[in-house]
Amino acid sequence: MKSLNITDGRPRVLVVDDEPDIRELIRLTLERMQVDCLEASTLKEALVLLEQQGPRGIQLCLTDMRLPDGNGMDLIYRIQRYYAQIPVAMITAHGNMSSAIEALKAGAFDFLNKPVELQTLRNLVSSAVRLDHSAEITPACDPGPELMGNSEAVEKIRTLVSRLARSLAPVHIHGESGTGKELVARMLHHRSHRCDKPFIAVNCGAIPADLMESEFFGHRKGSFTGAIQHKEGLFQAAEGGTLFLDEVADLPLDMQVKLLRAIQEKSVRPVGAQKEEYVDVRIVSATHEDLATKVEQGEFREDLYYRINVIELKVPPLREHLEDLPYLAAHFLSQMALEMGRPVPRLSETALQRLCQHRFPGNVRELENVLARAITLNESDVIEAEDIQTDGRSVPTSESVMVADDLDAICQVGLEAYMETVERQILKRALAAADFNKTAAARQLGISFRTLRYRLKKLQMD
Repeated sequence: MKSLNITDGRPRVLVVDDEPDIRELIRLTLERMQVDCLEASTLKEALVLLEQQGPRGIQLCLTDMRLPDGNGMDLIYRIQRYYAQIPVAMITAHGNMSSAIEALKAGAFDFLNKPVELQTLRNLVSSAVRLDHSAEITPACDPGPELMGNSEAVEKIRTLVSRLARSLAPVHIHGESGTGKELVARMLHHRSHRCDKPFIAVNCGAIPADLMESEFFGHRKGSFTGAIQHKEGLFQAAEGGTLFLDEVADLPLDMQVKLLRAIQEKSVRPVGAQKEEYVDVRIVSATHEDLATKVEQGEFREDLYYRINVIELKVPPLREHLEDLPYLAAHFLSQMALEMGRPVPRLSETALQRLCQHRFPGNVRELENVLARAITLNESDVIEAEDIQTDGRSVPTSESVMVADDLDAICQVGLEAYMETVERQILKRALAAADFNKTAAARQLGISFRTLRYRLKKLQMD
């Protein structure tokens, strides 16, 4: 255990590895970056240094997975519990992605592959130092978008976004179309230490297959017909920031292989280039489809699935937090009235009731469109129920289970809607009781896994 040339005011990195050559390589690289290095060869030595330096004395911990008296996971758990503000990066054997993913799920900031690539190391250390100064960086940034609503579901997302903003772990956002997945991705970016760097969003289903590699990784002049100049790709454009892969399930299998390598190696090779270029981006992906099912069907690579789905963030459909609807409606009407240069209209009680009875298969986006039609066609200060025009595809529903013998209440919404409500709540309870394991939930309900999947899809709960 040793510390060399410790200078007050300079960032400090704790390096925990039982290989002296690795520690020396990292130390020499850090010294060139004006970063001090604390070295430990065992878990015990690392814990002593942590106690000596305290939570503010170390800006980053780099630890090997295997140590003589324990493993790196033990150190990650210890730091998460007692020194939560210190980011930890795991050093793993080349190709051992299972260890890296395990570390990221446990709260690790990032990971390094052996042999350690110096540029990747420099990028990681720079990100950690920026994280330590995020209190200075973030206030100067554009605050970005905000998720509207005060329901428990929305508050849960806000809390999770705040926690995930400190990490570099890939996040996969799952939710139905129109729920606001890109908005959540932008929140993640704007609340992170990367907020002053680019946020690049791409719809993976909108890029022609033959242009995909060039779009993602760039190309060199003359590399193919029509390549009349150098062009940077989306990874290079997002350097230092966040790359948002929307509808990632639409990627063809051959591109999934190349994307996996880019994420694992943190480098890309432009079309026509001889050398790879290191990139420092955070990957956030999203889809409305069930990626696990796509993996089972052979339509999505399992290794890429586990790599981008390190942390899953679910955005609930609007029908599951209808208590936010009045707040959302008021926000959209205010925004639209401002753009139209007219007074803000209010919703009548019957109009609000009609909205609350709608299932909104298009979620928040559909609500915005319904209100846009209403405010355009109504020039008065009050929007009435007849101004609310839905597409007719959905049926009225109530998320609260009614008493079975309350015939008037059942007749008011219709038997079919009532039965759907009952079935939805039964399925919710079964899934919750089984920790959202669909196989276990199907077993408890006495139905097949395929039947459960069919019911979930029919009720738009998948």
